[in-house]
Amino acid sequence: MMLRGKKILLIISGGIAAYKALDLLRQLKKQGAQVRCILTRGGSQFITPMSVASLSEREVHMDLWSLKDETEMGHIRLSREADLILVAPASANLIAQMAYGLAEDLASTTLLASNRPVMIAPAMNPMMWENAATRENIETLEKRGIQMIGPSSGEMACGETGQGRMSEPENIVKAVIHHFQADKPLAGKTALVTSGPTHEPIDPVRFIGNRSSGKQGHAIARALADAGSAVTLISGPVNIPDPEGVETIQVQTAQEMLEACQNALPADIAICAAAVADWRVENAARHKIKKGKDLAPPALTLIQNPDILREIASHPTKRPALVIGFAAETENLEQNARAKLQKKGCDWIIANNVGMEDIFGAQENHVYLITHKNIQEWPKASKENIARDLGLEITNYFLNNEFETRKTG
Repeated sequence: MMLRGKKILLIISGGIAAYKALDLLRQLKKQGAQVRCILTRGGSQFITPMSVASLSEREVHMDLWSLKDETEMGHIRLSREADLILVAPASANLIAQMAYGLAEDLASTTLLASNRPVMIAPAMNPMMWENAATRENIETLEKRGIQMIGPSSGEMACGETGQGRMSEPENIVKAVIHHFQADKPLAGKTALVTSGPTHEPIDPVRFIGNRSSGKQGHAIARALADAGSAVTLISGPVNIPDPEGVETIQVQTAQEMLEACQNALPADIAICAAAVADWRVENAARHKIKKGKDLAPPALTLIQNPDILREIASHPTKRPALVIGFAAETENLEQNARAKLQKKGCDWIIANNVGMEDIFGAQENHVYLITHKNIQEWPKASKENIARDLGLEITNYFLNNEFETRKTG
């Protein structure tokens, strides 16, 4: 949940787009946000206070002159206790009130009394949006630091087509998440992470696989998301939940994983933590292979699977700035890992010795970070701590590279 613990004051103003605010409210809460709502008189013409209260699980505030509200909460506390004030939809009227500093109702008074960041999602008729007065009001608000989300173009409820549609709830939620992540070290970076095993079918019920649990790859995806990166996780079959705040794509085979990775490019960071099966059956049976006393065991012809790490590291146009692979070794760890580093064309290798202890499925890991210049041994630690340490190394990599670019640019 990317918004866990964040307090958002959602102001719903008048307009047909108010119905979208209910879905927006649901999605904000799904991301862990605590949402209080102000419903304007205009907004209440399109959605009911009961529906807003049911979804927010909190009282809905509507009246500036409510003795109960002013005694228990008050517009001052409403405006100050939020981490962010989000106006969606923001009508032309409320935008004008904000631009001129009017305090005519609870919504406009709360906005005027606030010292918190404000984001608005405008929604109105295209002619209203293009009107010179609205354009000047928007320019005024932007100069004051108000953040705009949309509007988008399309067919309106009135039948006209043009710019003025409120942005879709999922896009507003993304903008809110980005707002809270803007000061995080990997904000603005995109990451691709692979995790878990692949299952290569022998027949419809049997497969070639391995013992990878996906715990380390999933922990890395979560750590990068916590650091502000937009993460796409390509996961093979695992028995652990998808990490929160991460776009997760489920696959079965190496071929499917490669295709999903190619579709996820370009990215700034690629971490191939999946234990991809090296081989697959050339001609998997369409029906279950039968066994019996008079039936000989089937001869399986294996062919090599695609090398996903090398494919990403050698991509001619979409190679990530930092490509990291994993090496699970049972002997000659450093020698084999360095050979893999050169062969795959990646930047770093995370190596561990899976022959010494039960690493697959365990809660802890003991790894070595190997680059072209040096090697670091990381003592045995939880896979979550290993993931956080890797996130710090990645952050330092980009900070140092960007510093060098600025210094020489």
